[in-house]
Amino acid sequence: MKYRLYYWPEIQGRGEFVRLALEYAGADYVDVMRRGGDFSFPKKHPPFAPPYLVAGKRIISQSANILLYLGPRLRLAPKDEAGRLWAHQLQLTIADWLTEVHDTHHPVGSGLYYEEQKKEARRRAADFLATRLPKYLDYFEGVLEASAKGYLLGRTLAYPDLSLFQMVTGLRYAFPGAMAGLERRHPRVSSLQVNVAAHSRLRAYLASKRRISFNQLGIFRAYPELDVLRNNLKKT
Repeated sequence: MKYRLYYWPEIQGRGEFVRLALEYAGADYVDVMRRGGDFSFPKKHPPFAPPYLVAGKRIISQSANILLYLGPRLRLAPKDEAGRLWAHQLQLTIADWLTEVHDTHHPVGSGLYYEEQKKEARRRAADFLATRLPKYLDYFEGVLEASAKGYLLGRTLAYPDLSLFQMVTGLRYAFPGAMAGLERRHPRVSSLQVNVAAHSRLRAYLASKRRISFNQLGIFRAYPELDVLRNNLKKT
């Protein structure tokens, strides 16, 4: 099947989690908006917002939902129902985490510029780095420790591993100072990021023009003034 992915052409954003799965699996797909296409929302079961995937007659929205659909078809999810639900649970946790990353630079409202909410962003980022980010990293470090086989679900890479790779890579871009310290306490998470990036198809994708660079329009944004822990923030 040839898939059609609809997402904003200038950012990685939530669409990148779907792109990574399609690229890793070597799936036949078109990134429609990057080919000059436009959004076409159906009247029946319309998506609230991109990303959405067209697969034959199906139109599937929400990154986690798209990956729930693609996982078994791309051999990136377990065959049994319990395993698929566990993979989906991990992906939904990553979706919550991603929202918290976004809110470090837009804590008041998405319709406002960052410059209009810098004071609130400093407070939100400080709390995220001091409490929330370690909590998420602790959780996934624990999942990997319990798996004891290198990946979140066992010996075989699944789509939540690709998404965790994206989270760590994006956080390194947005908060390099904080991540440098935190990753030392989470070696399994760091090793997973390296191992995923080493897979041949993904390595080729990451080096290609298909991989959009991180930028100040996406979810992961590099504002140096936000890359501090709470104790350091109080001194400024």
